[in-house]
Amino acid sequence: MRMPVRLAALLVLGIMAVPPAHAETSSWFKQAEPPKRPPGRPVQLQTAPKASPAAADSAAPGTSAQPRTMVEPSGDDAAYIAFDQGQYLTALKLAEAAAKKGDPQAHTLIGRLYAEGLGISKDPARAAQWYARAAELGDIQATFELGVLYAEGRGVKKDRAKAAELFEKAARTQHPRANYNLGLLFLKGDGKPENPYRAAQHIRFAAEKGVAAAQYDLAGLYQHGVGVPASALEASRWLRKAAAQGMAAAQLEYAVMLLRGLGLTRDEPNAIHYLMSAAQKGLAAAQNRLAYVYAEGVGVKKSAFEAAKWRLIAKAGGLKDDKLDALVAELPEKQRLEAQRAAAEWREKAGLFF
Repeated sequence: MRMPVRLAALLVLGIMAVPPAHAETSSWFKQAEPPKRPPGRPVQLQTAPKASPAAADSAAPGTSAQPRTMVEPSGDDAAYIAFDQGQYLTALKLAEAAAKKGDPQAHTLIGRLYAEGLGISKDPARAAQWYARAAELGDIQATFELGVLYAEGRGVKKDRAKAAELFEKAARTQHPRANYNLGLLFLKGDGKPENPYRAAQHIRFAAEKGVAAAQYDLAGLYQHGVGVPASALEASRWLRKAAAQGMAAAQLEYAVMLLRGLGLTRDEPNAIHYLMSAAQKGLAAAQNRLAYVYAEGVGVKKSAFEAAKWRLIAKAGGLKDDKLDALVAELPEKQRLEAQRAAAEWREKAGLFF
């Protein structure tokens, strides 16, 4: 059986002769959780900080410190409190002390600091070393993170078979993202024998645990009957879940599905909301489809100006569409210039430039 190269990219439905959507491509599911404390410690972190301007002691060269309310790190959770507050150098120092005592999660925290370059220079090789030691000490999150490095060839030589081994080990503990990545390997026959049924099982597990990318891909599996029985209803249901979590590509695909009357009936009034949300997130295909929606007056008041604005935004994002370009060219010069200004202002606010 010939497998699709990318399920999400196949979940494309046409509307009003619009060119196919260019859905987001998925990569290995990376760190998206707070650092893990040893069993028995209270979980206080809500979200995982990204590589953004940090607190005074952790700001990398050239970044500005951001004022924030601080709690003096102390006790067993000290390194994690420091991490949550963006005090990355403090977190590193405290984690190193804990690592010397054999704390597996401290090793993982240090690995993440090096992997993401938080407060220190990014060093994937050192991250891999810390993750490997943490994995040896039994930390499942480190096992997963090390698998990601092997899958991508960052800090270590790319080895999908090794990545599969690590993902499988983590997946056996019901780690959602490890199950998702393992499913991708089975789906592609890369590091694991091609097996759509095993792929569907692992992807479904991750989807049921709330992983948006897994929900998105599971919708694709149901749409095309890959590893599961073909089911438009199940495809709609899982796509809706991913869209509700704010995944831009899922919002685009579900909006198109709803506009064609193929989604869940109760959601049809939300079609434009999902499409607009995906467009606002910078997805050029959604912006282009929104231009068609305004040009045709589908679910919105017909507006050549809005159609031109969104087409120009999508065009600046690299999406070609001769039909819409012709529509823009036919506008009166004053209206066309206004649309150009509006598009430029939108992209400037979004941090983009023509």
